[in-house]
Amino acid sequence: MKHLVPFIGMLSIVLTACSIIMAAPPVTPAPTTASQTPTLAPTATADLPKIIYRVKDELVNCRFGPGIGYVTVKELHRGETARVIGRNDASSWLFIRDPGNPGGFCWLSAAVIEIEGPVDQLPVMPPPFVTVTDVSLRADPTRILVNCSQFPQTVFFEAKVTANGPTLLTWSWEASTGVRSDVGTMVFEEAGTQIINEFYPISGPNEYWVKLHILTPNVLEEQVSFPVSCTP
Repeated sequence: MKHLVPFIGMLSIVLTACSIIMAAPPVTPAPTTASQTPTLAPTATADLPKIIYRVKDELVNCRFGPGIGYVTVKELHRGETARVIGRNDASSWLFIRDPGNPGGFCWLSAAVIEIEGPVDQLPVMPPPFVTVTDVSLRADPTRILVNCSQFPQTVFFEAKVTANGPTLLTWSWEASTGVRSDVGTMVFEEAGTQIINEFYPISGPNEYWVKLHILTPNVLEEQVSFPVSCTP
């Protein structure tokens, strides 16, 4: 879990100074899933050398990409065999047909299998494009009701961002004032979920929203609204 420094001062100043903020538009859910199974494969497998692997360990992981930093697509058991379609530059990872998913493919470490055939004649396959597969954003508290003399108030935000492999994540925040932050960065050394934390001062009642824009490795966005009201 990683915690980032508070959002840029400009946004804090604007949010603190402005109590008239445009009403929250309807939230459009961002797409939250992406395929975990590579689809890239040679179009003419009949022209490839016939290479078969056999799993020699009790249980091995077949992954989204050629490395342990990629998410596991399939678990293979001792003795399972299938056709090898390609390899990485070092021939340390092999691109195979997923025996449990017709038309599916995944990457298997050469260290955990026995191979029959000329591996060096296989085409070198590029690694897959890693994507953010899920973004979840919440506000705490989800609404504020206080005495009108009790401003400013603070709202905290937590964004859970999931990627299916190693990548550089970049993002920015946008508030309902139209103000947008500088671009933030985070490194995913492997597939998994990391957390971005933020907070904002609220100077008065209104219908507020904050949106997280994922800029790379792919474009996604998630928005959360939080009504703020007060009593005299």
